Amino acid sequence: MPHYFPRHTVAWKVEEPAAFRKLTLSVVEMGLITGVVLRLYRALVLTHGANSWVYFGLTSALGAIILFGMCTAHLANFPIKHWVWRAPLFVALEIAGELIASVALIAVHREPWGSGRATFADWPPMAADLLVWRAIPVVVFTLILALVVQLVRVLLLHHEDRDHTLTAIHEENEERIAAEEAGK
Repeated sequence: MPHYFPRHTVAWKVEEPAAFRKLTLSVVEMGLITGVVLRLYRALVLTHGANSWVYFGLTSALGAIILFGMCTAHLANFPIKHWVWRAPLFVALEIAGELIASVALIAVHREPWGSGRATFADWPPMAADLLVWRAIPVVVFTLILALVVQLVRVLLLHHEDRDHTLTAIHEENEERIAAEEAGK
């Protein structure tokens, strides 16, 4: 009689991704966590900041690295064609995370706004600022990242003398486009 299952469960091998990798697969978690972290970082920097252009530049650069790094960590798990909806959803969730953290900071009187503390009346202008300072840079960054990824792929195919693969991809895309146009 054949054995369909192993006698010992140690014969089964389940590979689960590492904790951070699991986190990067979820656009909801990545967006919200990024938003909360950036808002808390902003509050810390503005509360304990120095009046120096160097300090401003370094802290702004670190904030951009956090934002674009988390966005890249998420998008890297998926093909570029999925970035069209994942990048805007990521930035929308990032803004939502920042706004949630902002409400919590306003409630405990720790949200910096100008030279004082923000009130709930200041919250709508903060939301409008986030659309400009988060949405536009993330969308532009995603477009640049997609171009770089495609360029690297093409260069790697040329370097590995796999021009036939590159030609096959282009022919397949042309056939798919022709079939879509014929179906319309």
